[in-house]
Amino acid sequence: MILKAFKEKSNQKFINKLLNSKNVTISDKKLESVGVIVDASEFSDAEALKNFFNELGVQLPKIKIIVFVEDETKTEKLWGNYFSKKDFGWRGAIKHAELKMFLDTEFDALVSFHKNDALELKIAAAVSKANFKIGLTNVDDRLYDFILDVTTKDFDVFKTELKKYLTILNKI
Repeated sequence: MILKAFKEKSNQKFINKLLNSKNVTISDKKLESVGVIVDASEFSDAEALKNFFNELGVQLPKIKIIVFVEDETKTEKLWGNYFSKKDFGWRGAIKHAELKMFLDTEFDALVSFHKNDALELKIAAAVSKANFKIGLTNVDDRLYDFILDVTTKDFDVFKTELKKYLTILNKI
């Protein structure tokens, strides 16, 4: 139990160090690739996400979705790649190969579609090499370049707002 607390403290220090040294340079190029991080306990419709980004002009092979699960025993009903707390070590070390590959991909946009304030979700967003990071409120504001104030239950509102602001920012 004590080691778990030390591990969490170590990972939180890693996130703070990463965010304090963050260099914000956002390109003005259009969205061609999108990565999405979803919490399985909050949202479960991957096809809706894929269809939405496909409508925005992103081709399906360039849309990658990865799911965070609290309990790995419930993964049989999940779609695609997933990760859990077990996939993280000390000082933000990532032990999951697919997650590492996802985070090393330089997406034009990373969408963190969750309200969960889990440390593992924060690490994933902070480590990602995406050019433009989009998140929802109630999570550490330093993680994202753009924040929407919607809930995961209001997917239609999310789609409308994101499309509106991506058009304003000349991303689509």
